Amino acid sequence: MKYIFPFLVALFLLSCQKKEVPTPPNVILIITDDQGYGDLGIHNNPNINTPAIDAFARQSIRLNNFHVSPVCAPTRSSLMTGRYSLRTGVRDTYNGGAMMAPSEFTLAEMLKKVNYTTGIFGKWHLGDNYPSRPSDQGFDESLIHLAGGIGQVGDFTNYFKMETSYFDPVLWHNNQQEAYEGYCSDIFTDNAIGFIEKNQNQPFFCYLSFNAPHTPLQVPDKYYQMYKDIDPSEGIDPKLLPTADLTEKSDEAARKVYAMVTNIDDNLNRLFQKVEALGIEDNTIIIFMTDNGPQQARYVAGMRGRKSSVHSGGIRVPFFIRYPSKFAGNSEMDQMAAHIDLLPTLSQLCGAPMPQDRKIDGRSFIPALEGKALPERSFFSYWTRKLPEKYNNIALQRGQYKLVGKKDFDAEVEDFELYNLQEDPFEKKNLVAQNKEKATSLRTEMDALISELSSAPNLVNPPRIAVGTPHENPVYLNRNDAGGQRGVWNQEQVFSYWKVDLQKGVYNLKFKFIKPLKGGGEMFLELGQRILKKHNPLAEADLLEWKGVSLPQGPLDFTPFYSKELRSNYFPLWVEIERVD
Repeated sequence: MKYIFPFLVALFLLSCQKKEVPTPPNVILIITDDQGYGDLGIHNNPNINTPAIDAFARQSIRLNNFHVSPVCAPTRSSLMTGRYSLRTGVRDTYNGGAMMAPSEFTLAEMLKKVNYTTGIFGKWHLGDNYPSRPSDQGFDESLIHLAGGIGQVGDFTNYFKMETSYFDPVLWHNNQQEAYEGYCSDIFTDNAIGFIEKNQNQPFFCYLSFNAPHTPLQVPDKYYQMYKDIDPSEGIDPKLLPTADLTEKSDEAARKVYAMVTNIDDNLNRLFQKVEALGIEDNTIIIFMTDNGPQQARYVAGMRGRKSSVHSGGIRVPFFIRYPSKFAGNSEMDQMAAHIDLLPTLSQLCGAPMPQDRKIDGRSFIPALEGKALPERSFFSYWTRKLPEKYNNIALQRGQYKLVGKKDFDAEVEDFELYNLQEDPFEKKNLVAQNKEKATSLRTEMDALISELSSAPNLVNPPRIAVGTPHENPVYLNRNDAGGQRGVWNQEQVFSYWKVDLQKGVYNLKFKFIKPLKGGGEMFLELGQRILKKHNPLAEADLLEWKGVSLPQGPLDFTPFYSKELRSNYFPLWVEIERVD
């Protein structure tokens, strides 16, 4: 008996000790805008200086066969949801096609379910109004610019700054306008670092989404001076350059892009050093990637095509992942992976269950990171301004074969391009004549997928901007989210509109135009079948106001335009709608 009591005491003390529960990893997802595969030193570009990213890549697993969409917003919607962009309602970068359906379940929402704190810093480009803002889609903190690029027509808070829009911008912090000092990439990095510091003792998800090096190509002069005299083709095998497209204009664009990327590199060096200094490096997943190929002609490691193209130069991008406590660094993965795979992968790494009520197109690539073979699967890629158009700029890859459509809707199999990417990574040898059977099989699969995605509910019934709710008042409708005519860059267009879900009430309206309007014309507002009209007595003005306007209930197309003597019609840059009843 004398031994039993001490044993029981020891057992009791042991049971009182805290069991160590593994802390879920932090996640830092870094994405740049329009930076191509070749815009890094580690990808054998001798003319660009990216020491921090190159060093990070060597500490990481490098996914050498990683694919995205050909343009910005579709990539971002797939990244956030694990789904092809068309399922999310996103089909374009503007023209009303860049708003993600609020019913989508995002990476941020998934991680919040397991108690992550979430923040986005930079480019969102999936909707600027309730219910599609970052704050509506799972982010606790958001510091973003408006749709498109900083200073483009959708970003009306910086539009009139034109060639200086990347400096001292007006940004939206937690849905409120705030003026900032400095260069945009520095600002986003500063705030991302602040977020990491504030949340270092709990799991966090930091989405650092640079708008650089997207146009307009603006960069602090000290960075431009590094590149102003270089020849971007020097030291590169001519076989790896799109020589037919290279001009002095494209060379100058390359100099500015390289300067912008070097600025990003300096900013990421600061971020990497902060993560190390905080002692959270081992338990932090850091990912670096880009959203599509380069917009301008320059070195892209010999690949064919660039931004907007379904050829490899448009959709194959850098992807580096570092997670020291789980994966050894300085290794490579050659199996194909894609943006749709990130959500399932992080779901597994972070212990966050994926949604079970919808189709997830992606899959976890953790087995491949561990050296295991992934089952063969298909990857679909397309881009036009509207729905997928048979067979315009559309591709399907399965295994080593890739089928590309560049022709008309009634194209025969012989009109397609078929490539063996394993033997021909630069897509130079069309094998469709030699392997018609494979091309036919891939086209059959492509047809089925086009039909499925084109009928996706969020595409057939695109999201609407909620107007008159307590969640957002006033509401600013920006040009980027207006549908109708494809061109949003000019004032002279009438057949544009916003899809809104309007609450019945009394409103004050402001219509802001790019240029002053001649007086004596009429301001029109079409709301479905209802038309409101008011004469403009002002001699000249770029801002027209209506006060105390009763607006009806319902899902409507909101179509404002100004007309003088029916000779021309002018569409506003933005509309402010404030409910006052």
